[in-house]
Amino acid sequence: MNVETSNRLRRLCFKRNVKLIVVKNTLLQKAMQRSGKDFSPLFDTLKGHTSIMIADQGNTPAKLIKEFRKTSPKPILKGAYVEEMTYVGDADLDLLISIKSKNELVADIVALLMSPTRNVISALQGGGQTISGVLKTLSERAA
Repeated sequence: MNVETSNRLRRLCFKRNVKLIVVKNTLLQKAMQRSGKDFSPLFDTLKGHTSIMIADQGNTPAKLIKEFRKTSPKPILKGAYVEEMTYVGDADLDLLISIKSKNELVADIVALLMSPTRNVISALQGGGQTISGVLKTLSERAA
């Protein structure tokens, strides 16, 4: 990537609250080994230029890369470690985008739990109008 392209990527990362760090492969591998987590599937990807994207939500860097690729062929996803899972290769980019964050999952669960309540309330509200309509019709017939 040339300077202009990398600066555009850095600005986009800054706007999305994603930290972009250029690293040395050997130092990154040593840090991964000492972390206590199993990063071994990613060790083969540590060749050439390597950068790390760190974000609060696991799918944000993947979305950022996908968006940035509309104007530039790079960056290429070498690998990712998201939600205790390892993804290797650029082919997993769409899979990473589809991963929901913890907040999105909580919102989905709350929406599912509230759905029956909304149905009952709307049925009660609709039923009240139906009953009053029936009573009005019956009273008009009687008169």
